[in-house]
Amino acid sequence: MKAELCNKIFISVIDQYHINNDVDSSYVNPYNLDTLEYLLFEKCWIDTVQWHLEDLIRNPNIDSNKGLELKHRIDKSNQNRTDIVEKVDDYYFSIFKNTSEKDSKINTESPGWVVDRLSILNLKIYHMNEQVERKNVTAEHILNCEKKMVVLQNQRIDLSNSFDELLEEYKEGIKKMKVYRQMKMYNDSNLNPELYQKNNN
Repeated sequence: MKAELCNKIFISVIDQYHINNDVDSSYVNPYNLDTLEYLLFEKCWIDTVQWHLEDLIRNPNIDSNKGLELKHRIDKSNQNRTDIVEKVDDYYFSIFKNTSEKDSKINTESPGWVVDRLSILNLKIYHMNEQVERKNVTAEHILNCEKKMVVLQNQRIDLSNSFDELLEEYKEGIKKMKVYRQMKMYNDSNLNPELYQKNNN
């Protein structure tokens, strides 16, 4: 799946979320479970909810218990986000594992992490556009946000083109996929000292 279709799914997810604009909203993923489209939809929904959780936790007047609850929720969301990125990489690896040569180059980012960046970039564009359309703000605020929008849109074009080029290089064997797991430690009760030491007490 090329960048244009990824962006199309991401935009639709972000628009769907903002119908209710609630971090606890339920949703229905319209794609079949065993498809890349399903993973992309899930990925962007997680990112969109987490974007707003990050806003909520930065409220300077937030209750400390509520803040801690949000922090745990964000940690769990980050883990889910990483898990889906790895599933996206598994999808692309299954397609390109036989097309690369032994001496093919390895890209700095895997396809899954490029998809991650595209998802976040679409969120930035959506929310920067909200700022451009805000009422009762200064003309300077609008101008600054319009300038940032141009940069973000150009960045999406560049990243999308680079993603498509990367997939083509995998297809032609110019580059090879090599999947590394993130091996996050902070949620692992066997690797985080704060967890395994407490479990042993």
